[in-house]
Amino acid sequence: MTDWSWIPPADSGIRVRMQPANGIDFELAELDAADGGTDRLALCLHGFPELNFSWRYQMPLLSRLGWRVWAPNLRGYGASSKPTGVDAYRLDTLCADVAALIDASGAREVMLVAHDWGAVIAWHFAIKRLRPLVRLVIMNVPHPMVARRERRNWRQLRMSWYIFFFQLPWLPEFGLARDGARRIGAAFAGMATDKARFPPDVTNVYRAAAPRPGALTAMVNYYRALLRTPDYAAIGDGRIDVPTLMIWGEADRALGPWLTRGTERWVPELTLHTLPGVSHWVQQEAPEQVNALLDDWLSARVA
Repeated sequence: MTDWSWIPPADSGIRVRMQPANGIDFELAELDAADGGTDRLALCLHGFPELNFSWRYQMPLLSRLGWRVWAPNLRGYGASSKPTGVDAYRLDTLCADVAALIDASGAREVMLVAHDWGAVIAWHFAIKRLRPLVRLVIMNVPHPMVARRERRNWRQLRMSWYIFFFQLPWLPEFGLARDGARRIGAAFAGMATDKARFPPDVTNVYRAAAPRPGALTAMVNYYRALLRTPDYAAIGDGRIDVPTLMIWGEADRALGPWLTRGTERWVPELTLHTLPGVSHWVQQEAPEQVNALLDDWLSARVA
């Protein structure tokens, strides 16, 4: 495999550039709103071990609906900066990255669209009200209060074993890097229900990005900081008043569908859709279904 680079199709309108924010640089994929507007920003936050490439199906839809779209590679990923040390990846710092990106955009209305680790960040950002949001879209990560409720659920603990493995020094990075980051590619193809969505030309994008100097340690440090710092627990009453769409692939092998139950207790304006037979990689494995849900929800709210 060659060095990683996502080069969007020439006719997609998507541009990739570097964007400074919060004292570091982010590799940013951006697409203008189809109507030329700049006031409405959809900020798309990817998960582990993904990249902004994971939003390739949603970016054109959001643009068509009148949103200017930014999809950064989060700190530690792709060509984005890779600060050293576990504390550089604590949740409050990741939320500060989001706030700085929003400030840099100059947008007046902001929607977060987030999956996996990006959704962990988005939940906390919305709870702490670091910047005003007009919409929140969450995919396959529970509200932190629901996660707290389920932390003694043995069934869920067994599914989340990797979080504890990632606390070990150097060994997780060693295992993920072996054989050209084979396990990174296997995470997608192995967990997917529709494996045809993850052929080698897709998984190789992720495999080629992971061995960049400092990347794997940065990626694993998200999990280390999650358990070693108090940020995840410091959320007050956990309430979110932003209209929220939650999309959940029910065949997720890491996070069970029971993690959606009771979310409305903390998110009164919640719309929940579960997709049977779809894995954790919901927006990549079922882009037609996800995009239809996004289109309907956003169009209804605009109307």
